[in-house]
Amino acid sequence: MKKTVLVLSVGLALAANAEEGMWQPHQLPELESVLKAKGLQIDAKAIAELTAFPMNAVISLGGCTASFVSKQGLALTNHHCAYSSIQYNSTAQNNRIERGFLAKTQTEELPAAPGSKILVTEAVSNVTQQIKQELTPQLQGKDRFDKIDQLRKELVAECETAPGYRCEVYSFHGGLEYYLIKQLEIRDVRLVYAPADGVGRFGGDIDNWMWPRHTGDYSFYRAYVGKDGKPADYNLENVPFVPPSSLKVSAKGVQAGDFVMVLGYPGRTNRYNTAFEVKNQFTTVLPAAKQYREEAIALIKQHAAEGSEARIKYESILAGLANYAKNYDGMIQTYQKGATQQQKDEFEAVLNRWIDADPARKAKYKPALLSLQQLLEAETATQQRDLVLNYFGYAQLFSTGRKLYRLALEQQKPDEERETGYQQRDLDRFKAGLKRMSRSFDGAIDLEIAFHFLKHYAALPKPQRLAAFDQYFGIAEAFDEAAVRTKLTQIYQTSLLGDEIERLALVGKTPDELKASTDPAIQFAVAMAETDLALENEQKNQAGKLAVARPKVMEAVIAFNKASQKPVYADANGTLRVTFGEVKGYEPRDGVAYQPFTSLKGISEKHTGQSPFNAPAPQLAAIASGDFSAYAHPELKTVPVNFLSTVDTTGGNSGSPTLNGKAELVGLLFDGVIEGIIGNYAYDPALNRSIHVDSRYLLWQMEKVDGATNLTAEMEIVRD
Repeated sequence: MKKTVLVLSVGLALAANAEEGMWQPHQLPELESVLKAKGLQIDAKAIAELTAFPMNAVISLGGCTASFVSKQGLALTNHHCAYSSIQYNSTAQNNRIERGFLAKTQTEELPAAPGSKILVTEAVSNVTQQIKQELTPQLQGKDRFDKIDQLRKELVAECETAPGYRCEVYSFHGGLEYYLIKQLEIRDVRLVYAPADGVGRFGGDIDNWMWPRHTGDYSFYRAYVGKDGKPADYNLENVPFVPPSSLKVSAKGVQAGDFVMVLGYPGRTNRYNTAFEVKNQFTTVLPAAKQYREEAIALIKQHAAEGSEARIKYESILAGLANYAKNYDGMIQTYQKGATQQQKDEFEAVLNRWIDADPARKAKYKPALLSLQQLLEAETATQQRDLVLNYFGYAQLFSTGRKLYRLALEQQKPDEERETGYQQRDLDRFKAGLKRMSRSFDGAIDLEIAFHFLKHYAALPKPQRLAAFDQYFGIAEAFDEAAVRTKLTQIYQTSLLGDEIERLALVGKTPDELKASTDPAIQFAVAMAETDLALENEQKNQAGKLAVARPKVMEAVIAFNKASQKPVYADANGTLRVTFGEVKGYEPRDGVAYQPFTSLKGISEKHTGQSPFNAPAPQLAAIASGDFSAYAHPELKTVPVNFLSTVDTTGGNSGSPTLNGKAELVGLLFDGVIEGIIGNYAYDPALNRSIHVDSRYLLWQMEKVDGATNLTAEMEIVRD
């Protein structure tokens, strides 16, 4: 452990100069001199202290980031992060997606989508020793996976003895280190304010991942707790949560060249993936995944007219499908045009020469390198099938049946032996998912999704197919479309899982009771149970083998990077990170130079009156009035809308507060540029840019257009 910490320390300052890295908070004090030189005005040690300002104002939504901006639990995040809650509270008759929503009083605030949480990180503990001391060399494959899983569950159970907390153990550097993270879990979350779709999603899929951008991608939640101040389920008697601190919002904003930092929960990066993994991802996996996403989008739009009840139910799913379809396309194009693969190949060649040059290093690391390569190659044997079945999972009727039957099986075991996701601690989340389905499911569309991906499945090579799956759907050598569609029609006409009351009634049933069910979606789950378990055990066996090889390879990479004076930071894994940079434009190709700011002028220029460039009439009128005095950029002479920075971010950072050197909120991160999104695999300082909503635009829209002055009144706004 001491050697690993030393390696990390050596790499810090080297990486910081390039503004590369998503840093764990405890690493920040070692970067203080670099941060101060770039413009940090607060103590770097404060950023490392999770229970102090500003870190205790930054929160997770479980997939997105948010931050407290008032003493009454008001939380600011992205519009697309709150989109499921906006959609959940919308109908064809009361379309809050299209019109937006503003609660002028707290009594008007709406419950967020079921299962919505606000998570406040309070403690991070290094538990590497507690786990690794139990991992003997004899533990291999599934046995090793099960032991790690058991140790994780024990640490989590001990951490969660205090009510109101959610704990998880995360692995870093492929299992080289483990950290236990403790978060306060606030369960009563309410939608407070979301601008109209013509603001929150202005530009839509056309502008997504693009610059210049003019999107007001922001919304507000509020956290509520019981009168005793502790987390509680939704109740009208609950009171706003009083956060330990909240961020001040700057009306002054930033200028080109200014220091900025982003605090948030980035989802996942893969910068330490092997050259083989990168090639497989970009030549096989991503092209297929992009195709499947685009096909699903087309299916939903074909069978759900815009503005219909069915379309509203699928708007959030459509947004997610489209977002990553374009993401994958951008990454594939950048990979094909760029040198990512060449860089990965060259790195591994140099790494291997460095290892081979020393007998001790060769003995220590070479077996792990060879083992990892063999394991990764073995994974590709069924990846085509696994990808198809993953997208078949968008057919919610069948995936819900599987989850319900699996819950019944797991509940026969002692709680500590159940699979993650099916323990007692997970039951509320499980039920919330069943409730959310009511506002995201339409039987006719679900059938079309199932049928479409069954056709893809039937085209798989016979060795990749699953006998139980084939038998249930009657898939033979030749795919009989008429027969399969007839069977699906009967299933959807007969199954009761489309009804929320019926779904919830099955929670807690025994396996025998579900086996006796005549519901065809449950019968499917029963028919697939043995196969599903066998596949899961194969995956665990593979994961257990990787848990031996991957950490050793990462140890070699870290040692090599130390010797080469290269940066060392962990890949993003959904945990709290800090990244920093400056406000800066970029040059994506020859003869093109992008400035770092856009303004209200661009909204008027892009407006067509048709989605996705349909700015609301009140906003256009406010722009035409020219009342920008309180929020104008000194050089633009109008209100800046979005800006670019060099901060190193990825998915999950959406909604992260962008802070200046005083830790005042100057923006809200919501996207990256398409030329730089391959940064999940390889960092390029020339093209790595993040896109932020400017705090001046946020405040201007709230005050001058939407009349959200009740909210700005409770926020602390720095105007000088």
